[in-house]
Amino acid sequence: MASSSADFSTILNRILDTAADNLRVAKILVQMGLDPNNITYDALFNRLLEIGLANITLANMFALIGAIFFVATLLMQTMVPLRIANMAGCTFFVAFGALSGNVATFLLYLLLLPINAVRLRQMQNLIKKARIATESDTSMEWLRPFMTERRYRRGDTLCKKDDAANEMFLTITGRYLVTEIGVELPPGRIVGELGFLTPNKQRTATVECIEDGQVLTITYEKLLEIYFQNPQFGYYFLVLTSQRLLENISRLEGIVVQEKAARQSAGAADI
Repeated sequence: MASSSADFSTILNRILDTAADNLRVAKILVQMGLDPNNITYDALFNRLLEIGLANITLANMFALIGAIFFVATLLMQTMVPLRIANMAGCTFFVAFGALSGNVATFLLYLLLLPINAVRLRQMQNLIKKARIATESDTSMEWLRPFMTERRYRRGDTLCKKDDAANEMFLTITGRYLVTEIGVELPPGRIVGELGFLTPNKQRTATVECIEDGQVLTITYEKLLEIYFQNPQFGYYFLVLTSQRLLENISRLEGIVVQEKAARQSAGAADI
C-alpha cells in the first residue's frame, strides 16, 4: 500500500513538473509564492492549504453558507421551501456584504430579502385560504390577488359552449345565466373551472350576462403556475371544483324532479 502511494505521488509530481514548464502555469505558481523549478505535489497542497486558512474570515464563512443555500434553491421542487432557502441565503450574503464592506452585495441581497418574504407570505396565505375554503364553503375569493377585473353589459356572453377555454371567472356583481340548463348564477360564483380540468379544454356551457356586472378572471396558465409553485394548491382546487360539480348535479336533479312533478300534475289535471 505504501508503495502504491509513493508511485501515485511520483506521478503527480511528474505531472506538476511538466505543467510548470508552461509559461502561464509557471506565472500562476510564482503568484502563489511557489518555485516553478522546484514544484512538488506536497508543496502545492501545503500552499493551497495556507491560502485557504489565511482567507478563513467571518465574512467569507457567511458568503460560503449563503452560497450553499443558493445552490439548495436549485434542488427545490416547490416554491415555499425555495423561498425560505433563498431568504436564508440572502441573510448570509447581507452579513457578508456588511462585514466585507461590499456595498453593492449588501444592498442587492438586502433588497431581495423583503421581495422573497412578500412572495412567501402570498403563497402561504393562498394555501391557508384554500384550506379554509375546503373546510367551509366553496368560495374562491382567495384567488382575488391573482385575478384581473373585467366588466360585462347585459346581453354579453362570458363564454360559449364548445369554444376553446383558457380562463376562469369569479362573478362579483350582476347576474349570469347558464343557458343550457336555465340556471342563474349570483355574485360570488365560479364560472369556467371545468375547462381547466377537461382534456380538450372546451367550454361545457354558454353563460350570458342578464344584468350589468363585474367579474374577475384568471388564466389557466396562471392557475398552472400557482399549482407548480405549490402542488398542495392543486389538491384544494380539485376539492373545490368537485364540490361545485356536485352542487350542479344536485341542482340538475332538482330541476328534473320539478319537471317530472309538473308533468304528473298536468297529466292528473287532464284526467
